[in-house]
Amino acid sequence: MSKTNPGNFFEDFHIGQVLNHATPRTVTEGDVALYTALYGSRFAVQSSDAFARAIGYERNPVDDLLVFHIVFGKTVPDISLNAVANLGYADCRFLRPVYPGDTLRARSEVIGLKETSSGKTGVVYVRSEGLNQRDELVLSYIRWVMVRKRDETSQITGQVVPDLPSAVAAADLGTALPASLDISAWDDQLAGSTVRWQDYEPGERIDHMDGMTVEEAEHMLATRLYQNTAKVHFNQYTEGTGRFGRRLIYGGHVISLARALSFNGLANAFHVAAINGGRHVAPLFAGRTVFAWSEIRDRQPLAGREDVGALRVVTYATSDRPCADFPGRTGDGYAEGVILELDYWLVIPR
Repeated sequence: MSKTNPGNFFEDFHIGQVLNHATPRTVTEGDVALYTALYGSRFAVQSSDAFARAIGYERNPVDDLLVFHIVFGKTVPDISLNAVANLGYADCRFLRPVYPGDTLRARSEVIGLKETSSGKTGVVYVRSEGLNQRDELVLSYIRWVMVRKRDETSQITGQVVPDLPSAVAAADLGTALPASLDISAWDDQLAGSTVRWQDYEPGERIDHMDGMTVEEAEHMLATRLYQNTAKVHFNQYTEGTGRFGRRLIYGGHVISLARALSFNGLANAFHVAAINGGRHVAPLFAGRTVFAWSEIRDRQPLAGREDVGALRVVTYATSDRPCADFPGRTGDGYAEGVILELDYWLVIPR
């Protein structure tokens, strides 16, 4: 009987397989402080107990993306320990607030499998869910990841590519907002901006202007904070001879950097309601500087609410390239330097 876990290879997955992931994680004040230290996020609701309570939260909730990272990290030993790359996300919904003291666990179901053209790897599609200590869903998302085969000559049957929604419907947003939410007490000055929902127009582009250089210690600290054990991120012994000759920075690290940078232009957008889709266009390595810009794609009211609305935003992150010229898609590809395209819904006061 083997007492160690080498991780699952592509051949080990099958459609309908349910994986209950190990190591529940109690979220602490220390996690929140360390997340702020890593990314410098400044959104008032997540930064201040007083501000959050004034608008109806129990206290300042845990940053939505920190919840995502913790749940994601639980899935890595079973889904992507032997991954080549995390490829994308879809139908990601944040379903209720998480507060320090809550305990998160994760489970996943395999919903798709497809060999790559080389035959040496395969793509695994999973629906992963995060639950709190009351077994309430706090997060649900689909991701797909390229995983190594144990035997490159093996043949796989039962391949399925799932139909993925292009976006989360606006009518399904707002579930994570507390019933007691009262935006009448929102303080624009303390939040850092007077720009609200009605001030944004579809098609508008916003250069977030600031850049943030990533160091080795930071992304290594982040992967350990989320208990993300993927070899491509933390093991230079194995990755030093791999495709890139060095460790890749975790794609979620780039997402959090882009979200933090977006404060300059989207300061009042206090809640990530959903992620419609995302693509890690190119890898990021330590020593490089991340910039970001956003395009407003849609603006929708939230059902039953007159005080907050939703913005559909696509944010592009770049490596060593400022975004004054808004680099993004170019025909069938992307402009030089683009490392992330993220399509998501934000909640913002009206």
